Amino acid sequence: MKRIYSTIKNMKQARFLLYTMFVLLALLMFVFLYHHVKPEQYNIQLFGISKETIRSPITIEDKEKTEKLRREAAERVEDVYTLKKEYAENRVDLISTVFTTISEVQEETDTHLEKLQKLKKKLPGDLYTHMPETQWSSLLAAKPSDLQLAKEATVTAVNTIMSERITPQDLDYAKMRVEDELKYVIVKNELKDAIVQLAKYAIIPNVIYDRAATEEKRRQAMDEVKPVKILQGQIIVEEGQFISNEIYNQLKLVGLLESESTVQPFIGLGIFVILLLTPILYYFWRFKPEHHHRNVYLLLYTAIFVITFIMMKLISLLQEMDLTDVAYVVPVAVGTMLIRILFNEQLAVVTSFVYAICGSMMFNEGVTGTFSDSAGIYLLASGLAGAIFLREQLQKAKILQAGLFVSLVNIAMIIAMLFMKNGHYSLMEIGIFVIMAVISGIFASVLTIGLLPFLEAGFGILSSMKLIELSNPNHPLLRKILTEAPGTYHHSLMVANLSEAACEAIGANGLLARVAAYYHDIGKTKRPRYFIENQIGDNPHDHLSPQLSKNIIIAHVTDGVAILKKYKMPKEIIDIAEQHHGTALLKYFYHKAKQQSDYVLEEEFRYPGPKPQTKEAAIISIADSVEAAVRSLSNPSQEKIEKVVRGIIADRLQDNQFNECNITLKELELVAQSLCETLNGVFHSRIEYPEIRKEKVKQA
Repeated sequence: MKRIYSTIKNMKQARFLLYTMFVLLALLMFVFLYHHVKPEQYNIQLFGISKETIRSPITIEDKEKTEKLRREAAERVEDVYTLKKEYAENRVDLISTVFTTISEVQEETDTHLEKLQKLKKKLPGDLYTHMPETQWSSLLAAKPSDLQLAKEATVTAVNTIMSERITPQDLDYAKMRVEDELKYVIVKNELKDAIVQLAKYAIIPNVIYDRAATEEKRRQAMDEVKPVKILQGQIIVEEGQFISNEIYNQLKLVGLLESESTVQPFIGLGIFVILLLTPILYYFWRFKPEHHHRNVYLLLYTAIFVITFIMMKLISLLQEMDLTDVAYVVPVAVGTMLIRILFNEQLAVVTSFVYAICGSMMFNEGVTGTFSDSAGIYLLASGLAGAIFLREQLQKAKILQAGLFVSLVNIAMIIAMLFMKNGHYSLMEIGIFVIMAVISGIFASVLTIGLLPFLEAGFGILSSMKLIELSNPNHPLLRKILTEAPGTYHHSLMVANLSEAACEAIGANGLLARVAAYYHDIGKTKRPRYFIENQIGDNPHDHLSPQLSKNIIIAHVTDGVAILKKYKMPKEIIDIAEQHHGTALLKYFYHKAKQQSDYVLEEEFRYPGPKPQTKEAAIISIADSVEAAVRSLSNPSQEKIEKVVRGIIADRLQDNQFNECNITLKELELVAQSLCETLNGVFHSRIEYPEIRKEKVKQA
């Protein structure tokens, strides 16, 4: 119950630290990036004189000016009128009807006055009043031939004029034209005046205002007006220039007036920071280290992130000294290489993107609230290069090579960007850029080599690089085992091979298991002759009591722990050396003691422990016993090997040796299969050569 409570408490503390780390990193990023999004504001007075040249920090549309231009474009569009061709036909029919009516009235026997009255009744009132009665009288008095000639002339003139567009503004001109058309008709003057007046009456506007077409044309004119934009970096006002209304409104629009306070950039920066850190938060939420508390890794990552971020910020301050392109000298790869070495490649890649995005904002050459594409791409390539090169080469000697590789990638990226910009750069400028790229890569590797020991020692982290260094056969302790206990050395190599393969089969740390197996029996170097793999000839235990033999055998664990501590070996390796026998029973000496006396306690012949606490320790304990047992077989076969392996695992389970580690039965099955495969490869059957057979016959 106490252990459960302690576990829950540790989980709570880990999550609390996770949230704390997230908040601290968010605050750090917010503070460091604040300067790069804070709008630069000026004390500008309307109708005043600008004291300096001011450029726009952003690209934004001037909606007010755009709308003004669109209104002006719409106002320039003339009204659309539609020609009504049927109007000409209607007016011609009207003239024909008038002349037909006059002819009908002429045929009647009434007096002239009575004819005028009948004509008045048959014609529209406005038409009759349009002309004086004298002209109507001239029409009634005309001969049929003259009247027919007048009719044809009038119809022709009206049809000609009405076939063309006549707007209300063109009406007077159209009537003048119809008068000109009838000027040369050969009729009496009185009759000519009458038909002219009649024709003028027939002429009316034949186009009407088309509202829908007019609105559509105005809309098209407005759409053709491109938005007026204030471009990023565009000069709004030059030094000594008069501040007009238009300039003042533009300064207000881009937020450069001191009177215009806004919190939008800071809200945006807060959201920006949270989005960048969310993948890292999610990673550590699911991160479950085997040998350390998650808190240690959280603090380690925070330290690496902060160191790199501070370094980027300090270099970005050089921009205030009018030093451009300083992003090319930033050794951002130091952060990704450290994370790759101490964590893994996935986290290093994610962090590379975070550094690159933040760097594109830091190195924006003083234009607040903007991103430098070239700086961001360069920093991303540099960071990824460091993480990728160390993918399979986790040795300290390779870090400098990684720095050179980063330098090459930096140079290639700079040249690519310069060429894509199609700018004219001198050889000296290109040379300076190349030198900055080389400095970035080399300095990153030097910093990585310098910081790595401090981080490993300060946080107690056993990195893959450290394990590879410890696996070097020239290590003093390994040479000690080889020279003082060669049998133990070869036994340890075999256990290392078995353990590594078994750990990789279940997803445990195979490299840690291999290196720990090299050192797990270092304590045997104190009394090597008392262990069977180092014996040649007599067995010293044949002359000792079971109790004394037991003490010597058990002592190799405590002696090994003492030696490892003396050489300041990592805690993980010391723990495995201490736990690889757990509290197992020394059966041989226990049964030997039982034969000599009935008063023997089993607890006295057990290792002091503790039991294996990790999967790696459990697997090494199995491999240690399996290797010794299989080596003792006279003719090892697959069946015998499998029987030994499964028997040892079953015995450890019955003895509760795995109760304190999180290895499962399914994983133990995979471990058994892996051990059998490896051992079968080592103890395979061999061809017996004829010479050996003859020698055996002679011996027989």
